[in-house]
Amino acid sequence: MIMMEEGTFTTASKQQWDSTMSQSQFMERDTVLVLSDSDIVTGSSSKKTSHVFQPSQPRGILHRAFSVFLFDASTSELLLQQRASTKITFPNVWTNTCCSHPLHGMEPGEVDGPEDVMDGSVRGVKNAAVRKLEQELGIPVGELKLEEFKFLTRLHYWAADTVTHGKKSPWGEHEIDYVLFITIPSKDKLTVRPHPEEVDDIKWVTQSQLLEMFDDENLLFSPWFRLIAKRWMIGSGSDGGETKKRDDEGQGWWDDLERTMKTDDFCDYETIHRFDPPSEHMGGGGDAGPIFEREEGKKLEANGAGVAPVGNTSKKQGAYGKIKTHKESKIKQLLRVDEVWSAIALLYLQPLESNLESDIIKESYNPSDLEFCDDILCKVSRSFAAVIRQLPSVLLVDVLIFYLVLRALDTVEDDMTFFESDKEKVNILLSFHKTALVDPKWKLMGCGEGDERRLLEEFPKCHSIYATLPESSRRVISDITLRMATGMAEFVDKDLGQGTVDVSQYNRYCHFVAGLVGEGLSRLFSASGLEQPSLAGELHLSDQMGLFLQKTNIIRDYLEDYVDGRAFWPQSVWKKYSCSGDLGYFANPTAEEARTAGLNCLNELVTDALELVPDSLSYLSKLRCAEVFRFCAIPQVMAIATLDKCYHNEDVFTGVVKIRKGMSCQLINDTTDIFGVHSIFNRFASSIIRKADTFRKKGYNDPSYERTINACETIIELTEKEAKEAARYASFVNSTTFVTSCAAAAAACLAYKGPNGVPNNMAIATATSMMASFGILSLFKTGFIRFLNKSSDVS
Repeated sequence: MIMMEEGTFTTASKQQWDSTMSQSQFMERDTVLVLSDSDIVTGSSSKKTSHVFQPSQPRGILHRAFSVFLFDASTSELLLQQRASTKITFPNVWTNTCCSHPLHGMEPGEVDGPEDVMDGSVRGVKNAAVRKLEQELGIPVGELKLEEFKFLTRLHYWAADTVTHGKKSPWGEHEIDYVLFITIPSKDKLTVRPHPEEVDDIKWVTQSQLLEMFDDENLLFSPWFRLIAKRWMIGSGSDGGETKKRDDEGQGWWDDLERTMKTDDFCDYETIHRFDPPSEHMGGGGDAGPIFEREEGKKLEANGAGVAPVGNTSKKQGAYGKIKTHKESKIKQLLRVDEVWSAIALLYLQPLESNLESDIIKESYNPSDLEFCDDILCKVSRSFAAVIRQLPSVLLVDVLIFYLVLRALDTVEDDMTFFESDKEKVNILLSFHKTALVDPKWKLMGCGEGDERRLLEEFPKCHSIYATLPESSRRVISDITLRMATGMAEFVDKDLGQGTVDVSQYNRYCHFVAGLVGEGLSRLFSASGLEQPSLAGELHLSDQMGLFLQKTNIIRDYLEDYVDGRAFWPQSVWKKYSCSGDLGYFANPTAEEARTAGLNCLNELVTDALELVPDSLSYLSKLRCAEVFRFCAIPQVMAIATLDKCYHNEDVFTGVVKIRKGMSCQLINDTTDIFGVHSIFNRFASSIIRKADTFRKKGYNDPSYERTINACETIIELTEKEAKEAARYASFVNSTTFVTSCAAAAAACLAYKGPNGVPNNMAIATATSMMASFGILSLFKTGFIRFLNKSSDVS
């Protein structure tokens, strides 16, 4: 819509201009897109918080921005604006037509993913540009079409607003800026009605007029605009004596507007050009210095522009590795002596035995192809590799290939940039069972990243092993592959940027990608003869067990999935808590309201997953083969431990939450039978109840509290008997193990002699410390002191 009355107009977004709101209120209200250095959306922040320069964030918070350059095609004039004197950051400065930020929670959406950048569409940024052009300059939404904007490239810069607020300025900019060019036939046909709260003045200028303005010391310019204009827009311009040429002919973006707008000669979607501000805009409240220069002071170069490029990270497999992982310090982990001991035991004393070298396997399969399959399994999933290898030889290879086939299928589904259309991806998915599993030479080149890509490109080696499997196993693998691919294809064209629509769709997706895996495994277990034939018919239990694992992963991977543009948290749940109407509302929350809302949403989803535990335990109780039991149980205990870690944990919204490696080892060691598994589930269900009660006593009102308590009490009731028996046994075993271990370790330390045959003082100290750390020093006190005294007499 266009302007309705003085100071008030609506846009196509959910937010409305309110002339009664101050610039400070706008700074608090607007929620910008927080970025990684590679331009991946990692969360959100208020506009105010992101622009604060202080010691804890010397350059503010990196966020996404856009710069519009609007030209009169008939005269090649550029429309400039002078920012209003009431603006908090960089008031009174002349700059390009419009500079602002795409926001979370807008309709139409303003969040672009890596695939939008790579194809140059960036509709989110363009939507934001249309919104702000109306808000700042009064240009009606309908006058500038989205398809008329030309996206050229991205620029990463920062600058402290020291000119306005002094050398210790608390304000500044730190942005990855999307450059948008747009031309109109004639400025006479453009409606421009600047809003006084945003713009003090406007001016149409030619190149020569702009350069004259730059030379006028009485005029202030935004530091980024001056650099962009001289470095990229004007081919013959100079900056610091350097000639800035954007192509082999020395032309800049502004030199030939027709070429810029009608060709892709100046489009660079892979490089992020980076530059520091002029020296007068360094400093600020965080005393920030240059970040895009080498230590010796020489600037990194990209395409001769004197800036630092970023490679194309958009084609990584999902968002893995782009999001930080929350970890405890090594010191804290080492202080957990029981977990350290568990790690030592698992690695050196009681490791999971691999049956891959058994004679029956060596005689049945091509050695080099099997070696490849084992190697690639370790690369694409270390966690599953160990539990697969310990399976009996009659089942091991069947499960290994089943996993690799589904991982290859998943790689096809996850790649958001390889296929030219959704239709092409769907065709590959739906035909996978009759191409990859039938044609011994089938492979897919260039899809996925890293080891996943290698898996697809060398898939004939997997097929070689698959073709040698028993017919019953091949039938199961082919059937599950087809059904999973059909489910994946159903979701290919769905917009999952904001998650699944509701819990029903959430469950349906989890069924396709995990529930079917549970069914396939059950059928393989039965076909091998290791489990009863009836297990293959436990479809509900195997499905629920798969859903429990998948939902745990989805809860934990909130930020990774959101950044990747394919999220799965159901909208019917999270929209109850998000004030902005955007799933990114919970990421990097700066307001207490957002933090509370995020935790409420998180706790409801954790509870939803906990309610699947009874069926998972029921499934495990039906297994009779010890190795099959461990194979199924270990991921389950990891899942309940992860849910305990995620419950009411703000870290879920700022990175990846993982349980400690020592704890993982401890869980594996304890998962030998139903007693150990029940003990683990009992332990973590009790932990969640304690957390819920603690937060409730502190005044935290969790809408899911009663439901959470009920789910955990059900788990405790189901596991209490076995947990108590396991606890009694563990108490005896642990006491014996600790005492024996300490005695052995202490003896080893004391037996160590220095070069002269004298006991090493460090070894004696280590022995003392070691026994003290286990709390049993008093047990050895008398004898130990006597031994030390004897050693002293000898020395």
